[in-house]
Amino acid sequence: MTDALIERFPLLKQLIALQETQWFNPNITTLAEGLPHVGLSEQDVQDAAARLRRFAPYIEHVFPETAVNQGIIESPLVTIDHMRRALQSHYQTDMPGKLLLKLDSHLPISGSIKARGGIYEVLAHAEQLALQAGLLHLEDDYRTLASDELRHFFSQHQIAVGSTGNLGLSIGIMSAKLGFRVTVHMSADAREWKKAKLRSHGVTVVEYDSDYGVAVEQGRAQAQNDPSCFFIDDENSRTLFLGYAVAGERLKAQLAQREIRVDAEHPLFVYLPCGVGGGPGGVAFGLKLAFGDHVHCLFAEPTHSPCMLLGVHTGLHDAISVQDLGIDNLTAADGLAVGRASGFVGRAMERLLDGYYTVSDETLFTLLKMLSDYEQIQLEPSAFAGMKGPVVAQRDHGYLAQHGFSDAQLSRATHLVWATGGGMVPKDEMAKYLRS
Repeated sequence: MTDALIERFPLLKQLIALQETQWFNPNITTLAEGLPHVGLSEQDVQDAAARLRRFAPYIEHVFPETAVNQGIIESPLVTIDHMRRALQSHYQTDMPGKLLLKLDSHLPISGSIKARGGIYEVLAHAEQLALQAGLLHLEDDYRTLASDELRHFFSQHQIAVGSTGNLGLSIGIMSAKLGFRVTVHMSADAREWKKAKLRSHGVTVVEYDSDYGVAVEQGRAQAQNDPSCFFIDDENSRTLFLGYAVAGERLKAQLAQREIRVDAEHPLFVYLPCGVGGGPGGVAFGLKLAFGDHVHCLFAEPTHSPCMLLGVHTGLHDAISVQDLGIDNLTAADGLAVGRASGFVGRAMERLLDGYYTVSDETLFTLLKMLSDYEQIQLEPSAFAGMKGPVVAQRDHGYLAQHGFSDAQLSRATHLVWATGGGMVPKDEMAKYLRS
């Protein structure tokens, strides 16, 4: 199988050799043509946004750190012009346009992009249970969810999830706060501090010597054997996907506040680190709904875990893993250490993504130190997969020609790197990253 695949898809040689590479999607189409293949609509995203607004009073009540946004979980958007100049110098390339950083790394409650989808799915499940039991009504003040009665009700239910770390944090912390009994099945690459933080919130953590796929399988098995247990499926969940997608309209409002235009003459390029695909897929979907064909999304993966590039490029999606090619799936970017991509996300978004590229761990740590030095912003390694994106896109003349970007358009472009995690990394752990 491998030899035949390589003959048909020569790019796989670069993946097997662990080379940094890129592949720009020859099948990308318009939002109008691609949207039907997603299986979700703009109304679905609007419904998710409305649900989060209903929960906002409760969130503000139980997590006071969210009071600044009245219980809405959202992250800052910052300009990183010093980093833009540093990238130009380091890679000896011109980078016209603006460079921004979306700090999902500093989202409240769990400090990563997973605070969008993970927390949203827990809230959606809690709402459904409480409504069905007659303990909650849509017009209620949702702060009632913090009552002893509701917490006792939720304690009769379980939630399970498999995670490399950040999804487990968001689901574990939120579930425990509501009163659920929650178990997080964590892969071998999960960081010790994340496990300790979960346990400090009363979450049951089950550890495995294997990778993400095994952790997910075990979480799914727990739920199948217990009718009171709800499994949050990072590989296939539409609910998770919609929680991430709400980010699109919120980013649109942030750009408008900064008077940053996004249109045909002012394109927006967004670079998203990708593990199994749910987070970046959902965000990209929301961005497409918000900006249409004027936003261009690229997924970034470690050279040791290029599962989404592999799945989409070959058309095999979740029917192939990086291990099938002899790639070890071992990377310092623990949040991206996934061997098999979400088939749902790969198929849903394959017509709406501009491309995919890979970065080595060495590159991740180089960029980590650069951002700390030039912007005094510190993130975990996986959050830097997107940082090389502007260089990759600007250097690939075939990609620029494919979309007909002129020099004038590129000079007015906005490049946005989506920082996915790291806001809660302990100081001693961050010091180790900076020394790597």
